[in-house]
Order: sequence, then structure tokens, then C-alpha cells
Amino acid sequence: MAIACLGITVLDRIQRVAQLPTTGGKFVATDYFEVGGGPAATASVAVARLGKDVDFIGRVGGDSVADTMLSELSGYGVGVDNAVHISEASSAFSAVLVDDEGERMIINYQDKSLSRDIEPLKSVDFSTYETILCDVRWIEGAKYALEQAKKFGIPSVLDADICPDPIDELVELSDHIAFSEPGLAKFSATDDPIEGLKIAQKRTKGKVYVTVGAKGCYWLEDDELMHQPGKVVDVVDTTGAGDVFHGALAVAVAEGMETRQAVIFSNTVAAIKCTRRGGREGIPDRATVEADIAD
Repeated sequence: MAIACLGITVLDRIQRVAQLPTTGGKFVATDYFEVGGGPAATASVAVARLGKDVDFIGRVGGDSVADTMLSELSGYGVGVDNAVHISEASSAFSAVLVDDEGERMIINYQDKSLSRDIEPLKSVDFSTYETILCDVRWIEGAKYALEQAKKFGIPSVLDADICPDPIDELVELSDHIAFSEPGLAKFSATDDPIEGLKIAQKRTKGKVYVTVGAKGCYWLEDDELMHQPGKVVDVVDTTGAGDVFHGALAVAVAEGMETRQAVIFSNTVAAIKCTRRGGREGIPDRATVEADIAD
């Protein structure tokens, strides 16, 4: 059985700079490259790299950017037959700045012509998946997929990042809700991630987590706060680290890992990715991850 990753795919146009800009002006990049991005799409690559069958389900336009992104995903072993093609729209892309410390700044553009209609999803047989992961960039699609997960008793993972739309229904529907720190702050209306987790837990029967960068991951276990520190690595590029964490978590959920084991596994996959450039090229394979954990 395969894992489904539903959400956005983006073409990342990445420029490396010495420091991220803090004011307006002209700056010189020391490197430039393009690679596919987007939370659900990059998560799907992580799932494939970790040895699981996976389908990406998301919207693309009728342009060469769509062809490039889907070809890249297919090259990583990700199934793309269920991608939704909207011929009159432009595909999503992002401008990404990465500094010499590995931190990044992302500016995303998504064409409003990318229809949010869920009708194309009704032809997808969600009952065939062992886990369903959703990001929050297609609220209507994610809600439908999570409802299908509930209907068929399939475990679900929500990548609860920052989003312009309310995500309350998605949080309520999901079995595992892994917030980014900014996403949790917006959802809970508090900058304290621990208090934010407690607030989030009151709004769902699922398990709530929050990733806090190098500090690792916090989650609640029967209302008890749990913590797993992040793996210490020499950071080259953090682009896609959260997306990779979520893809790894979907694999862990599919395999029925105990929660701490799942977090250690996901932390390790994301940390190793950060030691290499790009959101996807640095994603380790399963053997590398297991060897690292064993050490």
C-alpha cells in the first residue's frame, strides 16, 4: 500500500546570499538553482526516499513549470497520476533566499486561477492508502482527503504550517497534527509553543506536535508534555526541513512506530537533509537514517 501526500507543489527558484536582507536594496547572489518545492510535494519525495510507495495529489497549471515539477517528482519515484491539471492557470513558484548559515526566506506566489474545486478528487480511491498526509495550502482538498481518511479508518497526518485560511476543521479531523512554530502561534494566538500545544489539544482528539527548529519537537502524550531534542548537525540549508519531517512522520505512522521513536526518526531524516543543499537532494535514504539512529 502507498501513502498519499495531498497539497501544493511549487518550483523553488533559490539564490544563495551571505546574509538574509533586513532592508530594501540590491543584493548579489553567490549561487542560483531551481528545484521543486512545496510541503506535500517535498514530503512525498521524503516518503519515496525512505522506501515507501507514495502518490502526490495536488494542483498544477497548464505550463512548462508543471511539466518540470511532475517530471522531477516522478524521477524520485513519486506517483503523479492523481495530480490535478488546470490548463488555464499558472503553476505555483517561490523565490527563496538561503544565507551562509543555512537559514532561508521564502516568498510564494500561487495563481488564484488554480481552482480550489474538490471535484477532481472524487475520482481518487483514497481507501487504497495506508496513511494520508495533507498540507494546508488547499484547504478544501485537505478537508475532503481527511474526511476520506476518517471514512476508511486510515491514519492521517497534517502539516499545520502558517496559512491565510482557518485550519480548525483540518486540525479537528486529523490524527497527527504537526505544527510549525509559526503555524501553532497563529492557530493558538500565543507565542508560547507549550501553551499553544495545550490550546490545540482542546480542539482535536488527534495527537499534537510542534517542531521548534534546532530545539527539536514537543508533543503531548495523555496531556503530559514530551520533548525530543533536535539532532546536532552542521547546517548547510534548512529549505524543506519541515516538509521532510512531515514526510518521515507519515512513514512512521504508516509503520506504527511508538511516538518517541517516530519523532526521533523524523528528526533524524530532517537533520540529515539540512547538511546538504536543496530541499530534496539532501534527503537521506532509509539505510542512512537507520545507521545514524543506531550510532
